[in-house]
Amino acid sequence: MNIFFYLNSKKTVLMSTIIKVTFITSLMSGCSGNYSFDSNMKADSAEQYFSANKIKVFDDETEFKSSFIYVGLVEGEDCQKAKHLAPPDAINARTQARQTAFLQKANAVIFTSCIDIDTKHCVAQIVCYGKAYRLGEPNEKLAE
Repeated sequence: MNIFFYLNSKKTVLMSTIIKVTFITSLMSGCSGNYSFDSNMKADSAEQYFSANKIKVFDDETEFKSSFIYVGLVEGEDCQKAKHLAPPDAINARTQARQTAFLQKANAVIFTSCIDIDTKHCVAQIVCYGKAYRLGEPNEKLAE
């Protein structure tokens, strides 16, 4: 009787192991498909969308630790188109200004002000103004 029980438990363990291995193998094979991703977003648009991350924001020129060139003025705006939509946000306006600075080949910006503007086109609008700069590496002279 003991031998029968021993053989029976060995079969149970073996069957349990086979079931587990089969289950894990089928899970793994289901994840190894040849998937593709299609998007309507162009690479240039993605670069411009994420361009604000490449612009560092400073409080004033004394924070610059390298040589710099003034590139120009930048501005960004956020408009509340209808009363039921979200109010304008200075963060969105600053992000738009940073994207403009990137297009001007700047890598830094100092914001001078953000103001609420009365306009006929928006329920409410905020505009942020800043100065864009191109900073060099530390101890590097920049050619204008």
